[in-house]
Amino acid sequence: MSDQHPELHELGWSDWFERRAECKPGETIARVAAVDRDQLLLVDQNGHFRAKLAGSYRYRHQFSHELPCVGDWVCLDRQPGDAFGVVHAILERRTSLRRKSAGNATDDQMIAANLDRVVIVQSCHVDFNPKRLERYLVMVMDGGADPCILLTKTDLVEPAVLAAQLAEIDSIGLMAPVLTLSNVTRDGLDEFKRLLAPGKTYCFVGSSGVGKSTLINRLIDRERLETGAVSGTGEGRHTTVRRELIRLDGGALVIDNPGMREFGIVGAESGIASRYADIADLASNCRYRDCTHRGEPGCAVRGAVDSGDISREQIESYLKLSGESDFHQMSHAEKRKKDRDFGRYIKSVKTDLKNRD
Repeated sequence: MSDQHPELHELGWSDWFERRAECKPGETIARVAAVDRDQLLLVDQNGHFRAKLAGSYRYRHQFSHELPCVGDWVCLDRQPGDAFGVVHAILERRTSLRRKSAGNATDDQMIAANLDRVVIVQSCHVDFNPKRLERYLVMVMDGGADPCILLTKTDLVEPAVLAAQLAEIDSIGLMAPVLTLSNVTRDGLDEFKRLLAPGKTYCFVGSSGVGKSTLINRLIDRERLETGAVSGTGEGRHTTVRRELIRLDGGALVIDNPGMREFGIVGAESGIASRYADIADLASNCRYRDCTHRGEPGCAVRGAVDSGDISREQIESYLKLSGESDFHQMSHAEKRKKDRDFGRYIKSVKTDLKNRD
C-alpha cells in the first residue's frame, strides 16, 4: 500500500497506521493532542484545532476505553477553513497505556495511545519505590510500548545512595534501561536527549512532583509547562492538570501526565507474563494446568523457589500482581455485562414505545 499521508509522519504516523486506516471518503486524519471534557484538541500537518465526537459515535461507544485519548489517530469531517471538526472514528491503537481507574471504580482508564516508549519517572530522593516501578513496568509492557526508567533529582542524594538504588533495581531484574538525571545540575540531560528520536512518541508517567514537567521544560527550552516551587524537603508540587502531546524542536513527541501515585493493575496477563517470563516458563511444567503456585503438589514454580532459582520476593510479587489483575478484570467484566444488559433494556423499551405509537 502506498503511503497516502507522508505529511503526518512528523506527528508519529507510520506504515502500520497506513495499512489499517479505514476513514470514509472525504474524511481527514488528525492526532489527539489533548482532551478537554467534551472537546478534543487535534493536530495535523497544518496545526492545532478543536473538534468534538459525533453523536452517533458516542451512542455506539459508551465505555471509557472506546473514547479518544491523547495520542489517538482519528477520522473526522472538517471543511477547509473550518476551525472545528467532528470525529467519526478512532483508528486501531498500535500500543496503549492504561490503569485501573482510581478509587473504587471498576472501569479502566486510558492514559495515552500509540506510544513508542513510556518513561517511568521516579525521584531518587523521596519517591524511590521499586515495587511501584514494577507496577508501572507491567502495565507498560502489557500495552506494547517500550519502557524506560528515569531516576531524577540525583543532586539531592549522595552518590552511594544512588548506586544502592541502581543496584536494587538491577537485583530485582526490571527489564528496562535505567537513566539518571538532575534537572538542577543538568547531569544526564544530554544522555536522555539522545534517547528521543524524531517522529517517535514518549509518554512520561510517575508520581506528583518527581520533575516530569520540569524535564519537559528543559527539553523544549522554555517554560511552556507550569512547574511548582520545590518544597524544603526537595519534593516538588504537582502542577500538570491534563495530558498533552507536545512536539519538541528535535522532532520527538512527548506526553506529560498528571502525577499518579495509585496505579491499579487490570487485565495485565500479557504484561505480567513478559515481566516474569521465567516464572511463566516454569508454570508450563506444573503438574496441574490451573496450578496457583501456592502449595499444590508437583508445582514447578515452588520447586524453583525451594532450590533458590527464583527468590521468594519474586514469586510473592508475581502472585500479588496476578491476583490484583484477575480481581479487577473480573470486576470490570461484571460491570461491562451490567452495562450491556442495561443498554439492551433501554433499547427494548424504546422499541416497545415505538411499536405502541
